[in-house]
Amino acid sequence: MQLTEVAASVTTTLTPVLLVPIVISGDNIYVAWSNNKTGNYEVMLRASSMDGRATFTDKTNLSSTDAESQDVQIAADNDNVIVSWWERNATSNEPVVTISTDTGTIFAPIMKLAANGTIGMAE
Repeated sequence: MQLTEVAASVTTTLTPVLLVPIVISGDNIYVAWSNNKTGNYEVMLRASSMDGRATFTDKTNLSSTDAESQDVQIAADNDNVIVSWWERNATSNEPVVTISTDTGTIFAPIMKLAANGTIGMAE
């Protein structure tokens, strides 16, 4: 096989690996991921708590719908859950974050991280 044939074979047979960030805090487990089911990447979250991780909540869309929401990361400490990701569109590539203080039941509005000064809420 020639090098060009090998390169063509490798690029057509590799499947991208999509990571699903998982974090455990106390009796709680949180899973976040980007989903492209609607044709626009959105950040989803599911949580399990208080039942030995036997069941998970329904998925919650944490992201905005006017950008591709990708590269999600998640952290948790006690009842606090922090989810960050990148909002990307034709004119912007911006990191954002949202925070829950009640084990992921309710999240604050999305905050834009790239601006200097006070962190602004996403519109």
